[in-house]
Amino acid sequence: MIRDNLKRLLAPRHLAFVGGRSMARALKRCADGGYLGQMWLVNPQHDNLEGVPCVRSIAELPCGPDAVFIATNRELTLTCVAELAAKGAGGAICYASGFAETGAEGQALQQQLLNAAGHMALLGPNCYGLLDYLHSAALWPVAHGGKAVEKGVAVLTQSGNFAYNLSMSDRSLPVAYMASVGNQAQLGIAELMDVLLDEPRVTAIGLHLEGLKNVPGFARAAHKALEKGIPIIALKTGVSQIGAELALSHTSSLSGSDALYDSLFARLGVIRVSGPVSFVETLKAAACGKLPSGNSLIALACSGGDAGLIADYAERNELSLPKLDEGQREELAQVLPSYANLVNPLDFTTAIWGDGEALNRMLDSALRTEADAAMLVLDYPSEYTGERKECDLLLELYCAALVRHGKTGFVTSAFPELLPAHARERLHAQGVAALQGVEDGLAAWGRIAGYQRNRQALLALGESALAPHCPQALVGEGRLLNEWDSKTALRAFGLPTPNGVLSTPDKALADANTLGYPLVLKAVSAQLPHKTEAGAVALNLKDEAALSAALKKMRASIAAYAPQVPFDQVLLEPMATAPLAELIVGIKRENDFGLALVIGTGGILVELLKDSRSLLLPTTDGAIRNAVLNLRSAALLQGFRGRERADLEALVAAIRAVADYACENAAQLLELDVNPLLVGAHGTTAVDALIRLGHE
Repeated sequence: MIRDNLKRLLAPRHLAFVGGRSMARALKRCADGGYLGQMWLVNPQHDNLEGVPCVRSIAELPCGPDAVFIATNRELTLTCVAELAAKGAGGAICYASGFAETGAEGQALQQQLLNAAGHMALLGPNCYGLLDYLHSAALWPVAHGGKAVEKGVAVLTQSGNFAYNLSMSDRSLPVAYMASVGNQAQLGIAELMDVLLDEPRVTAIGLHLEGLKNVPGFARAAHKALEKGIPIIALKTGVSQIGAELALSHTSSLSGSDALYDSLFARLGVIRVSGPVSFVETLKAAACGKLPSGNSLIALACSGGDAGLIADYAERNELSLPKLDEGQREELAQVLPSYANLVNPLDFTTAIWGDGEALNRMLDSALRTEADAAMLVLDYPSEYTGERKECDLLLELYCAALVRHGKTGFVTSAFPELLPAHARERLHAQGVAALQGVEDGLAAWGRIAGYQRNRQALLALGESALAPHCPQALVGEGRLLNEWDSKTALRAFGLPTPNGVLSTPDKALADANTLGYPLVLKAVSAQLPHKTEAGAVALNLKDEAALSAALKKMRASIAAYAPQVPFDQVLLEPMATAPLAELIVGIKRENDFGLALVIGTGGILVELLKDSRSLLLPTTDGAIRNAVLNLRSAALLQGFRGRERADLEALVAAIRAVADYACENAAQLLELDVNPLLVGAHGTTAVDALIRLGHE
């Protein structure tokens, strides 16, 4: 019922505004913007405000409105929501603050608000509202800069000010919906995405996020978007390492929550951008709904300088520029001057500027190509020059040629401000993206082309493979397993470990004679998670004398470092041969998010280099292999400077064992480290491990 009511909120037949003069002005803005449904202003103290007649109470409304904006204090908001729910309203937007964002008292009030809403759709509280440009319904407390559209993008943001500023931006982004989600007491990003994806006029979804409250729901909605071919573009802010105060493992220092969002977005095909400009331009590249089938371009410019920029930025964004064929070059030579360089990107020069027949011949020759899309660089001069008509002519001829040749295309300017609003609007009306700035424009197109390239591969994996594993949250610090118990647990899942012996200081010499030298000596205690700092590791002990001395030194070192820790168990292992590389493999858990497999450069360099990749679980062998090969240290595994090549199959199998253990024990696993994992030409060995378990 909430979902059905959310659909009413997003396609309202009637609106109500509860509040004072600002709500009267909001109602009048809807009327001025073209909203055709019935509207009411509810105010118990006035007969009319700003010329708008008032209804004295919610009870006096003739029906339950589909959409309501409540702009009262938080106490009255509670009353209004309860009355609207009883009246059968579709959805309400709660503008008031002072709820969960303020602490425990506000959290209790927010729960009361949620209870009062019942099955009514509730957006907020503490949110700026909803701009619906498909129906000209602006449930919004102040002025806004958008206008009615036939189709466009939906933008969901956790910042009302971001939404306000985006509506005012001079970028001609066609916005179908813009919602400020506030505290997300009931409706969050995932729930809104799911319903918006049922609206065929929504061509892309933009997310401005600090974080997600419902990762499984988001994953389901993102997979639905993949199936429909609707790109999701995310601007994620806030880089942190949640729970770092509890982290004992190196894995947690490598992979903060932001790395987990990167992993989530990658597995779901979500395009992540770095700032507001890339956010808007990438949305514009997708807004017309005509996405490129691949990453190749035929590029046109009237300047060698612009052509050079295209070549540089295309390569940077993995966009290919296929060569012109002989027939194209012959045709172009007949219409362009002899000094024109007949290559892609094509500098068609200004010799044919303003000549409609010559421009058409040039366009027909250039667009007769197998390239997936076309682009044109076009910078308008200032209006006072009187020279814009030539630009308008080229723009119209280019759009017509795209239709004639069945091509997807876009226009961009070298300088962002030199593609004026009238040109952008004309392009968007013909389904051609108007991008501002050749650097940002090619980056945006490259992201969309990459999305198209990845989409089918992701869909082939299936929804169950893409959905991240999100076990219930664990509280407390849990208990740490010692190295022997950690290795034993992982060995059962197939992780190769040294053939060691669990011993005591008194029996160590006898056990060493059975094991053989050279060997490694380690103290075994769950109270010593970082043994090196405690002096609890001795390497390359070649005989009894060396072992005896090491035992004595280790006892003294541990007594000085952690006098409460008994020195009563030791681990003896054969000394490993020098590896090709050392990696760290671990598991990071973030409550309300999921489990991540972290793979990085290990050993003593782990925190210095911070060279790692994160994969949410469950994962695949292919994803593990790609993560390994995308490390900066991957060259060490691939025959760097004539060295042997690593046994990648064995390495992937070892990492898979860690992932399998984590999935099997997800309900109680807090964190896990295998560091270092020694990678050789003929196998892989885990020489240290740490596991921390919580309580289910």
